[in-house]
Amino acid sequence: MEIINTLAEQYAEAFTTKADGLLQKIYDDTLKNHPHHHMISGLVQGQFLSMLSKLFQPAYVLEIGTFTGFSAICLAEGLKTGGELHTIELREQDANTAKQNFALSKQNKQIHLHIGNALEIIPQLPYRWDLVFIDADKTGYIDYYEQVLPRLRDNGLIIADNVLFHGHVLEKEITGKSAKAIDAFNKHVANDQRTEQVMLTLRDGLTLIKKRNQ
Repeated sequence: MEIINTLAEQYAEAFTTKADGLLQKIYDDTLKNHPHHHMISGLVQGQFLSMLSKLFQPAYVLEIGTFTGFSAICLAEGLKTGGELHTIELREQDANTAKQNFALSKQNKQIHLHIGNALEIIPQLPYRWDLVFIDADKTGYIDYYEQVLPRLRDNGLIIADNVLFHGHVLEKEITGKSAKAIDAFNKHVANDQRTEQVMLTLRDGLTLIKKRNQ
């Protein structure tokens, strides 16, 4: 199911602040060269992540799913002086591409790339997170959420990507393990009394999740 109106997306992009030269290059190179280029955050979504980071001015950001590094650089743009962004990628080839892109970023010394299984790496990172971006394998979303939520600062934010999963979650009968996993994640978050959330129909769907003040 096609849920992104191409004309609306192009119109939104035309009236959104343009990505800087490096981000545009990463975006263009990914579209041209990566067999799974559809996985990259769009230009409008990238600016949205950047703006959230600049508003939050986080000290510690966690990204689960680096891909080619586009979204990590967007999220790093609002880091406090001395702040850190930790991003985790399972696929070594994508991690190597991201590493090369990070080296060209103004925030390169603040971005820390980890290669491996996120469920094993996250417990080893001794931080309380201000901002978390989940954009990895869909069957792991609930586990990632449960790992990071206890270490999310008060008023911190989790951003979950692909929560509409190409429209498959809108079908009367949901098929495919990833679509089923995303639907289960959406229901899990909606029923969680520890948090409040808003789902946005930006690109493939983003849910912003805030821990309730205790």
